[in-house]
Amino acid sequence: MSLNIWHHDHTFGQDRVQPGEKRVLIVIAITFVTMIIEIVAGLQYGSMALLADGLHMGTHAAALGISAIAYVVARKYARDARFNFGTGKINALGGFTSALMLAIFAIPMAVESFDRLLNPTDIQFTQAIIVAILGLIVNGASVFILDVSGVDHHHGHDHGHTHSHTHTHQHDTNLRGAYYHVLADALTSFLAIFALLAGKYFGWAFMDPIMGIIGALIILYWAKGLLRSTSAVLLDRQASQDVHESIQGALNTEDDLAFVDLHIWCIGPGIHAAEIVIVADEPQTPAHYKSLLPAHLGIVHCVIEVHRKADHPATA
Repeated sequence: MSLNIWHHDHTFGQDRVQPGEKRVLIVIAITFVTMIIEIVAGLQYGSMALLADGLHMGTHAAALGISAIAYVVARKYARDARFNFGTGKINALGGFTSALMLAIFAIPMAVESFDRLLNPTDIQFTQAIIVAILGLIVNGASVFILDVSGVDHHHGHDHGHTHSHTHTHQHDTNLRGAYYHVLADALTSFLAIFALLAGKYFGWAFMDPIMGIIGALIILYWAKGLLRSTSAVLLDRQASQDVHESIQGALNTEDDLAFVDLHIWCIGPGIHAAEIVIVADEPQTPAHYKSLLPAHLGIVHCVIEVHRKADHPATA
């Protein structure tokens, strides 16, 4: 008998073009053009807040660019057997790199803003306000393009070793990350406009570098959060306690059942792998327990090991 019927695919949907990929490419183009305009205008008109907004958009354009590359690389190598659990973690690696870039750009931005606070320079407020409003409009358009509430879901196949297929709805986490990036850009643009208006009509020129510092802190805060979430995926950190309890509740159909090992970790956007060891007086087959796994958890690769308590020498 051929063993092919026992083999299962490890691409987990990473070999297909993701629904949000084209949206990300469109926003990259828009963000890059606006970044150039704001940086040039910030230098020309002496606005640190506007320059900070332009650099902020530049860091996100780079981050979005890495996300776009991650889409392509993950798809290209999705069927490469050298990747044990597929190429889903390439997305996390791209996000981790983006976070490092954000932190690197934010530090000199904060230093320069602090220097401008101590050594004020002349600002051409009217021209700078016009460009900052343009940036806010562009960010608003990008938010609309990447609106996650309208993102199509794609079907991922859950292949257990019984070769059964269950369909789960998965969110494109790269697109969701891009969505929050442009929201952060919109906030920074708003801060720049607020600072420039305060300087123009109230003479509070000090607000411009202060908003530059706040913008840098926002970037650092976002970078910290992204580093934390992506490193958790890259280091195979255990899934949350809620996920563990959900699986335990679904599988624990017998009073005598006990979990010796329960490992659940993320292997890509919205998908997980699991390794479970069960001991019971009258255990069911692994296929039975796999059929009980909650579909909404996105467990696409699961190995279940089952033992009868009476079979262990210590319990005989």
